Amino acid sequence: MATAEGHHIGHDHHCCCDGKCNHHEEGWFRPYIGVSISLALLIAGLILDHYHDFMTDTTWAKPLWYFVAFIPVGFPVVKEAIEGVAQKDYFNELTLMSIACIGAFCIGEYSEAVGVMLFYCIGENLQDRAVDKATRDISKLLEIKAEIARVIKDGKTIEMKPDQVEVGEVIEVHAGERVPLDGIMVSDEGGMFDTAALTGESVPRDIEKGGEVLAGMISSGSTVRIEVTRPASDSALSRILDLVKNAQAKKAKSEVFIRKFARVYTPVVTLLAFLVVVFPYFISLVHPTFVYHFQEWLYRALVFLVISCPCALVISVPLSYFAGIGAASKQGILFKGGNYLEAIKNVNVVAFDKTGTLTTGQFSVVESHSESGFNKDQLLSLMAAAESESSHPLAKAIVKYANGLGLDIPPVESMHEIAGKGTKADIDGKTVLAGNLKLLRDEGISYPEELNSNSSTIVALAINGKFAGYVILQDTPKSDSADTVKDLHNLGVDKVVMLSGDRKEIVNKYAGMLGIKHSFGELLPQDKAEYVENISKTPGKNIAFVGDGMNDAPVLAISNVGVAMGGLGSDAAIESADIVIQTDKPSKVATAIKIGRYTHKIVMQNIIGALVIKVTILTLGVIGFASLWAAVFADVGVTMLAVLNSMRVLWHKY
Repeated sequence: MATAEGHHIGHDHHCCCDGKCNHHEEGWFRPYIGVSISLALLIAGLILDHYHDFMTDTTWAKPLWYFVAFIPVGFPVVKEAIEGVAQKDYFNELTLMSIACIGAFCIGEYSEAVGVMLFYCIGENLQDRAVDKATRDISKLLEIKAEIARVIKDGKTIEMKPDQVEVGEVIEVHAGERVPLDGIMVSDEGGMFDTAALTGESVPRDIEKGGEVLAGMISSGSTVRIEVTRPASDSALSRILDLVKNAQAKKAKSEVFIRKFARVYTPVVTLLAFLVVVFPYFISLVHPTFVYHFQEWLYRALVFLVISCPCALVISVPLSYFAGIGAASKQGILFKGGNYLEAIKNVNVVAFDKTGTLTTGQFSVVESHSESGFNKDQLLSLMAAAESESSHPLAKAIVKYANGLGLDIPPVESMHEIAGKGTKADIDGKTVLAGNLKLLRDEGISYPEELNSNSSTIVALAINGKFAGYVILQDTPKSDSADTVKDLHNLGVDKVVMLSGDRKEIVNKYAGMLGIKHSFGELLPQDKAEYVENISKTPGKNIAFVGDGMNDAPVLAISNVGVAMGGLGSDAAIESADIVIQTDKPSKVATAIKIGRYTHKIVMQNIIGALVIKVTILTLGVIGFASLWAAVFADVGVTMLAVLNSMRVLWHKY
């Protein structure tokens, strides 16, 4: 089905113009002109046929009148059918409708031939409007790129295209304008930004100096300056747009099945229609009492062809998934394809990363303790230096705390991160370890035993193999984390799990706060991956993993459904995930499951409903109880019911 913008919901389906006739090229109102002309001529013809003699007295008047009425609606369809045959696409609904109408003309059913094509095109055009509704929110998203960037050079403002701006340059964004590129806030006073286009959230976000600003945000308060950190092609907005554009390429299993079904279904019903014509003839040869009238059985075959048109299935199933993707995008949830919309409905185990996913990830240092021989300032200075090149939230919090105290942070000679444990650095000729207690144990460094039972988040420091002290940091759960766990259980999810690299005591503490019964701590990235992989391979278990960090990328890829927190999440996590939550709210996981399940429900209603109705009316048509008029009304009616039912995915309150 081609929409007015030329987007295709199903590649095997064609509307009455398939994107090539007027309403795709010159505006949506053009097809209604042709439909109106055909409808007016059809009504006039029926009136003249009933009350005047010239339609019957003149042998050529009646077929000519209805042929003229047929042209506006029938010519585009017949043309497309012929082009399809030339491209070896012999069996599609255009071919069925063309054969049915030409056959009706041949047996003198002129008004019914026009009626078949007229109402078919009315149905197709109404479906176009429904598809437009389903794509409207996504189309809005695709229009949020800024066209220009104001670059500050030598004290002057130069307007450039965003893809011409280089990393490191400073851009200026006025109040009410969209940010064209990702960057870091350099204005001292910071700024307020509308993030609705990216996250779906209506509450403006206050970003301070040094905070990250993303392309697509709108400056709400004043003119701000931003230092560009990514080229236009790598911006968060570009990634989102790519996800949306490519989403329809990944078809759900139901959608793929319907496409394959239509390829078999259409030639089969064409053959059956042929048998409806010829089989009774052979019966008449065997049973002389059976009188065979060719015109009568040809008429029944034409009714059979019209009713068997697979529009309801071929349109409604892809449209349902497209509507599901659109409904999710309004909620700040981006599905990378209809297949993931279908996959999430089967999820019965949800595993969450802790930091940045169920918690805010905004750590702050609340206590610092140094051993004898080391003072607190020295402890914090070396710890901040060792963590200065790390992107971990704990590391950032320590560096921020040390800077806030005005401490002198020495330069780092060399540093490397130890996954899931901390960092090892050479500073002022000293070997410095900064990380969790597991790092110290692995390095054979002794520390106070009571720290093992401390349920707080601890970062310890060792200098030249000797324990020097530690700091305690605090994180807070997100406001909707506890409700998320309840919602998932209410949806029938069997198990909610927390997986984290933090100490077991800390993980268990947060799990208890949120009502999570299954929690595992001190996990390296490979440990998380192993846990998730084991669950995903267990029969009857479908696991969704929700994470945000770079170290979550492998786990997101291994899980049955990977969900990334897109607002604060790393690039690697977003790339590896199947679903991206732009609001960073864990409660959206439950919303995504609801949308997936409701979409599947609508798809099954459309498939079963359309098949039952069509089989019933097909049977009535073969035995002579359904006319061409009934057939076309039934076909268009079933299709429109299926389309309207699909639109419930957009209208539903999640």
